[in-house]
Amino acid sequence: MNSNLIFVLNLLATWYMVGLIWMVQIVHYNLFDRVGQDKFVQYEADHGRLITPIVGVPMLFEIVTAGLLVMSTPAGFPKWAAWLGIALVIAIWLSTALLQVPCHNRLMEGFDEVIYRKLVNTNWIRTVFWSARGLLTGYFLLKLMK
Repeated sequence: MNSNLIFVLNLLATWYMVGLIWMVQIVHYNLFDRVGQDKFVQYEADHGRLITPIVGVPMLFEIVTAGLLVMSTPAGFPKWAAWLGIALVIAIWLSTALLQVPCHNRLMEGFDEVIYRKLVNTNWIRTVFWSARGLLTGYFLLKLMK
């Protein structure tokens, strides 16, 4: 496969996730505490069902293309950047699996202020790492365009 195409596909998946994670961090998660106790369990269930395809497919696409970039980097794209990119994706996946998913699972039992705050606060890890990936891919896009 063409390494330039892999890079562009990875950049698109990454920037999709950058926009999505900022919307989730600043808007969506910050509205969780306004749903109300009586509707929260259903709200959390609906959140999980509706957001999974919106997040899951691009995350899979991103990790696959990040892995492919490690194996086949475009000319002018340093190998260290590919490795840093995949390391950030792995860190995002680990944060998701070890921090955010357990919070959502606990919130499925009912709203809990402590767990809710943990979700919002730990989600900054993913927000920062996806933003770093976005900046990394954007920087190398500019370099590759020259």
